[in-house]
Amino acid sequence: MNPKAAPAATSAEPSDAGSALAQKPPAGLYVHVPFCVSLCPYCDFVVVAGAAARGPTNKIESLAAALTAELNLRADALDARVGPPSGTTRPPLDTVYFGGGTPTLLPAATIADLLATIRTRYGLAPDAEVSIEANPGPDERGDAAALARAGINRISYGAQSLDPVELRRLGRRHQPADVADAVASARAGGIASVNLDLLYDVPDGSLIRWMDTLERALELGPDHLSLYALTLDDPDAEGLTGVGGDHLPTTRGARRWRDLAIPAQDEDRAAAQYHHAVHRLAADGWRGYEISNWARPGHESRHNLGYWERRPYEAVGPGAHAFDGATRRWNAAHLGRYIAALTPTDDEPAMLPPGGAETLDEQMALAESIVLGLRTDRGLPRSAATEPPLADAFGWALAAELLTIDAADRIVLTTRGRLLSNELFARLV
Repeated sequence: MNPKAAPAATSAEPSDAGSALAQKPPAGLYVHVPFCVSLCPYCDFVVVAGAAARGPTNKIESLAAALTAELNLRADALDARVGPPSGTTRPPLDTVYFGGGTPTLLPAATIADLLATIRTRYGLAPDAEVSIEANPGPDERGDAAALARAGINRISYGAQSLDPVELRRLGRRHQPADVADAVASARAGGIASVNLDLLYDVPDGSLIRWMDTLERALELGPDHLSLYALTLDDPDAEGLTGVGGDHLPTTRGARRWRDLAIPAQDEDRAAAQYHHAVHRLAADGWRGYEISNWARPGHESRHNLGYWERRPYEAVGPGAHAFDGATRRWNAAHLGRYIAALTPTDDEPAMLPPGGAETLDEQMALAESIVLGLRTDRGLPRSAATEPPLADAFGWALAAELLTIDAADRIVLTTRGRLLSNELFARLV
């Protein structure tokens, strides 16, 4: 994470729902790079593996050209709506996030070229947080020093576990030693902030294995930890994988793996694992600033805070989502159609990729503000308890020990509330 302290929250409080619907220029930019060397059976992100990611017929250059074209088309629309980047009507971007997939499969020079386009068309604050995701394996993590020269100052490694048995079970290609090597290379290369992603509630896992993984992770000295419960969804059943959908269809192999994995998960074990992490990290001075995220002081993810604070952000790439303060927009997930629209082979001009959009109303915006606010340790002002939609659920949540009032007189989730947050959020939306 960028060492600059996390900014004060700028999200609209519940009483400001109307102003939360105004269109605004983006504070951040997300760039989706869908390539991976192999597919993990639990992953629902927009990921393409195999020949498209590696080898003589890879699509890396084609994707880079399409991303550049989309960056320019989206910037043209912003220029027309609010003017070019400046310090007044359109401030420069505060954050850029290269996610995936494995964005470090792109050459560092390609990352540098994309950042050059971003600086020119969107502006980039001198102290901007510029993040990239990576896998820890030696053939996937990229050259940290080259990435730092390109402008990357934060890297997030998908470690997932530091137990070799669990890594094999999850279909991961790397070993625990690779994670240590990746962190060391990031430090040596000049990356200012390092995050590790870890998964709990791994099928047939145990509390002891989780405790050991967390200790090993702490020994590596990261600046930030993202701890996620393994969630095995079904995007096909949820209707997210159609022609304009933002997910790719689940492979048959991944479906079989999930069907076997789900019975091997355990809610009580997951709760024990989460409780252990909360207490262990607090004892070591970490701030649990969001349900799944802990940081050393000053290393909170500014880009992700933007999502939870409902700040507007632009996004490019297949399956990417954007938000302008009033409308949520997404690109369809299909890589071929994405590239074809933005880099046509005939003399036709580049076109924005297929996708969809949803315009929010005040009720939706208010519910989002409540849910996203509660995800963070800042929570909500006490007055939110008397306003819909929280008013109807507040007494129940307080009695169930899901919510409490903190020393700053704000409503926040308890640890129990963080574990059962979906039950509360379902009542609010």
